[in-house]
Amino acid sequence: MPLPFLTADRAFDAIAEDTALPFDDHDSWRRPYRPGPWRVAAAAALLLLASFVLLAAMIIAFAGSASAGGTCFALAVVVIVCALRLLRVGAWVSRHGVRRVGFFRTTTVPWRRATALRTVQQPVKWLGLPRTVQGQALVMARGNGEQLPLVTDHDADFLARAEAFERAADTIEAWGAEYRVG
Repeated sequence: MPLPFLTADRAFDAIAEDTALPFDDHDSWRRPYRPGPWRVAAAAALLLLASFVLLAAMIIAFAGSASAGGTCFALAVVVIVCALRLLRVGAWVSRHGVRRVGFFRTTTVPWRRATALRTVQQPVKWLGLPRTVQGQALVMARGNGEQLPLVTDHDADFLARAEAFERAADTIEAWGAEYRVG
């Protein structure tokens, strides 16, 4: 009696990862791509820093200074929250619209207010820093003429991963073509 769920004999290819599952809920917000290695590495470094700060808080608290230990604990909680927020940054889609999650600000645009989604060549920020380089960006044009860049090929998710950027841009454009009115 074969037990395929216990074996590793099936092929895992990139095409199988991008297919939608039959129970996939289009009403919930989801990121149509995986977080990039730069984003994950930065979040892991912050969590490592938080672990050292928590260790310091424990040592300080056992040494007798509860207020300083509490301050260190509060600092560790802030670093953990920043690491988790860093992992949430990106473009999220649902049946209701597209959401651009930034570190400090989140912008949600319903599909009915999006007039166009297209990939353009333009100066983009390198890893979200003030330095700009020539690159590609998936831009959503809104009804009021404003253009909102959703993802770029030089952000923390797609730096040095051109194929992943193209696949994510195509996926977001497909969501827009399916749910955008007109």
